[in-house]
Amino acid sequence: MMEENMCDEEAQQQEEEPLLIPKSSNSDRKTPKRKAIRKTFKSTAHLANLLPTGTVLAFQLLSPIFTNQGRCNAKSWNMTAGLVALCGLSCFILSFTDSFRDESGKVRHGLATFRGLWVIDGTAPLPPQVAVNYRIKLIDFIHAFMSILVFVAVALLDRNVVSCLYPTPSEEMKQVLASLPIGIGIFGSMLFVAFPTRRHGIGFPLSSQ
Repeated sequence: MMEENMCDEEAQQQEEEPLLIPKSSNSDRKTPKRKAIRKTFKSTAHLANLLPTGTVLAFQLLSPIFTNQGRCNAKSWNMTAGLVALCGLSCFILSFTDSFRDESGKVRHGLATFRGLWVIDGTAPLPPQVAVNYRIKLIDFIHAFMSILVFVAVALLDRNVVSCLYPTPSEEMKQVLASLPIGIGIFGSMLFVAFPTRRHGIGFPLSSQ
């Protein structure tokens, strides 16, 4: 009798359980490799915050138009290549811009030179003893070069741009296009963390200090 009761209880439990029980397959498990790739892509996306806001916004708005949604002809290819080159040049130049607050608390913008800060908003120039504090240093060129690399990584993550510039890539090129943004993301993250910029260029928030 006890065995029959146990069998009846097991049968009742099986009836109450859902027919389809989702089982976690090996493909759904987050392996360490996939976690690393996801974190790298997330860090690459965060690196876009280090680029000038206007440049990134202009690129995101114009890339679908210039690339014709990834279906490029010879003219679209030249326009897309020109867009990437101009946006990269903009990231390089804007890396040498800086901002400061004047005596009245207004934010003023300038371009760093080897002699100091050249005020470009049409207001009175800074005194030489103050402007010299904003002169170009070696770290500025490193950050400018890294800004171009980060922008290239952002551009390579755009499917329309990749489909336009490389419509029929080889297997080797596919591997390069897949791994290059990840490598730039890792290298750029390490560099920007180790050597943070102190400039507040045009398109970047101005600190309260």
